[in-house]
Amino acid sequence: MPTYSAITLWKGRIPGDNKGISPFNALMTSLAATIGTGNIAGVATAIFLSGPGAVFWMWMTALVGMATKYAEAVLAIRFRETDERGKQVGGPMYYIQNGLGANWKWLAMCFALFAGIGIGIGIGNMVQANSIANALNANFSIPEWVTGVVLVLLVGAVLLGGIDRISSVAGKLVPFMAVAYIAAATLVLLINITEIPAAFGLIFTHAFTPSAATGGFAGAAVWAAIRFGVARGVFSNEAGLGSAPIAHAAASTKGPVSQGLVAMLGTFIDTIIVCSFTALAIIASGAWTNGETGAALTSHAFDLALPGV
Repeated sequence: MPTYSAITLWKGRIPGDNKGISPFNALMTSLAATIGTGNIAGVATAIFLSGPGAVFWMWMTALVGMATKYAEAVLAIRFRETDERGKQVGGPMYYIQNGLGANWKWLAMCFALFAGIGIGIGIGNMVQANSIANALNANFSIPEWVTGVVLVLLVGAVLLGGIDRISSVAGKLVPFMAVAYIAAATLVLLINITEIPAAFGLIFTHAFTPSAATGGFAGAAVWAAIRFGVARGVFSNEAGLGSAPIAHAAASTKGPVSQGLVAMLGTFIDTIIVCSFTALAIIASGAWTNGETGAALTSHAFDLALPGV
């Protein structure tokens, strides 16, 4: 029911409201940071480090993450402000300051500083750029520095246009990217359809029992499945990180609850749907035992089923 409600709320901005972006574009902007690296490299790394059982704990993290995303978006809309250009701005730094009071302004400043360093440079740009460069180099022998230069130019062209251009590009690119990826993953699963029941069996079995060493997989204990499943689950949907509510705060929406439901849908799409397709493709194809990790493991799984494609 919440998922259906969220879909009905994302359709468009409020008529006559030019301060913000559409709820759909806000959702796509927040998903742009997660659909890709988190779903392709994050899931593969979790399976490489701890076995198929990590996928179960990623699902459990997503259920909690949906509630977290809801709370983040509600607070972002409730305590957002209108800047000097007439645009809606918000996020954790605003609801810390406006929700907790002026005495907590120092904490809002700390969040803004550390988010800029951690999200903007560390786990955001660096991880994504590295995953893209690694995949292109492994599959097409494109030098990493060439990928880096191209990324700088493309990202710069989008960022210089502000939230309007970012949301516009994300609103077109992310749906295409997600649908194309799910379609390719579906082909992989259809080719390995007889192995899907066994893949689910491995996920549920190894979530509670140790994974034995096999092929290039070294084996892992249950605690590793929980640890890496939860860690990569949070990484894949960014629930609680604070980046998503910055995008949702710019939405032209009926109210905090409406955008909170839309934000919940982001976690569902990201971890429950897209991550599951990646995990099943890796496990059902048998690629998870070959010793690869990250984006290279996901690429290998797809290549086993669709060689050369």
